[in-house]
Amino acid sequence: MPRMRARPSAAVGYTDRAHAGRVLARHLEDLDLVDPAVLGLARGGVPVAAEVARALGVRLRVCVARKIGAPGQPELALGAVTAHGPPGYDERLVASFGLGEEELERLCERERAEALRREQRYNRGAPPRLSGRDAVLVDDGLATGATARAAIGMLRTFGPRRVVLAVPVGSPESVGALREEADVVVCVVQPVGFSAVGQWYRDFSATSEEEIAEILAELGEEPGGGPSEGARS
Repeated sequence: MPRMRARPSAAVGYTDRAHAGRVLARHLEDLDLVDPAVLGLARGGVPVAAEVARALGVRLRVCVARKIGAPGQPELALGAVTAHGPPGYDERLVASFGLGEEELERLCERERAEALRREQRYNRGAPPRLSGRDAVLVDDGLATGATARAAIGMLRTFGPRRVVLAVPVGSPESVGALREEADVVVCVVQPVGFSAVGQWYRDFSATSEEEIAEILAELGEEPGGGPSEGARS
């Protein structure tokens, strides 16, 4: 049975994603990670994951999962998909929109193509080396958990020893559901009455492509360049 490590609280907030990452890193210290590989979910999870990678002294890789938006309501996630691996859907939502298989596949493949484009940009097309390693998937928070679920499914295809999902804040319902997907779930704060990830950050401004490029120049692979020095893969 997958383990969940969580420290619920109703009075914890973060200055920004970097602060959240430093707090999260401390909550990973007792996991006895084996040859950890840190992956930040693009885009907001990357600055959080950067602090985890720094604390562990490892390289950072970007993981891309794209929401499959409902027709006319792109912010409503019918599910999510990655560049590799199967999509995941909220079957009840899909049924409520009466979407046929062909239309659903069209929406899915559009987002998969964008996920692939971004993966190639961030990671230069190289597949992750996860066999026998602990894959630590980091995001800035869990609302529905759709993108995290899709990303976990993709990481499983690369044969990791364990998949550890680590977030600074999350919906208790989503954290509970993802216990069945990840081997370990670390969620620092599970607020009662959770409504949005951004409520738990003083600064929740969008993460830019430039910010990701700067982070990868230090800790990962700079888009269009080679692996950075000073961090082990």
